[in-house]
Amino acid sequence: MTSDPVVQWQPPLLAVADSGVFPLRQVWCVGRNYAEHAREMGVDPERSEPVFFAKPAACMHQQRSVTYPADTTELHHEVELVVFLSGGGRNLAADDWEQHIFGYAVGVDLTRRDLQARFKQSGQPWELSKGFDQAAPIGRIVPASDWKPEPSAAIELQVNGAVRQQATLAAMLWSVPVLLEQLSRSVTLGAGDALMTGTPAGVGPLQVDDRVTARIHGLPVLEFSVREQ
Repeated sequence: MTSDPVVQWQPPLLAVADSGVFPLRQVWCVGRNYAEHAREMGVDPERSEPVFFAKPAACMHQQRSVTYPADTTELHHEVELVVFLSGGGRNLAADDWEQHIFGYAVGVDLTRRDLQARFKQSGQPWELSKGFDQAAPIGRIVPASDWKPEPSAAIELQVNGAVRQQATLAAMLWSVPVLLEQLSRSVTLGAGDALMTGTPAGVGPLQVDDRVTARIHGLPVLEFSVREQ
């Protein structure tokens, strides 16, 4: 008599600044949270609501390189503030969310833009344009007790030393608590969840051998290179 096979699995573990790890449960993302980026994507921000979508948790990592993905010739960068939760719930008001925030990091939402456009044009789901291997590099996480997202904090992304994206967090259309409030109307959020909070204008393509540097003032810098498949 044979026993059923045992599945050996553990959640992705992300490094926290100084010490410790954060066990990742799921990754949520929001689009159209910076007006100029909404415009560059052909959307009127005055008439837009935040668009939520998910990336597989396995996409988020802290490696120093990213392999250029298959099935694309337009791999785009999107620098973002990432929020990590220690608790949560459903239908919580914005004022209730601060107590459930574990910490923050700078991240990059990588997108296969040509694949996304093709899926959108044909009316198909576009998860595979966002949810592929290594699609969400992030820096080390800083606990919420040590850093807060002040509106004046600069957010920036450079490719090979040249600035591509640059803004402040004040340019976000919806604050972190408001985003969490709105998302919790649709899903139950909890410990281990991450939210990528949108990107400013200036998204653009990456090539093999590019060096990416992403910064948000006060958070550990994220650096990675793009390598060949």
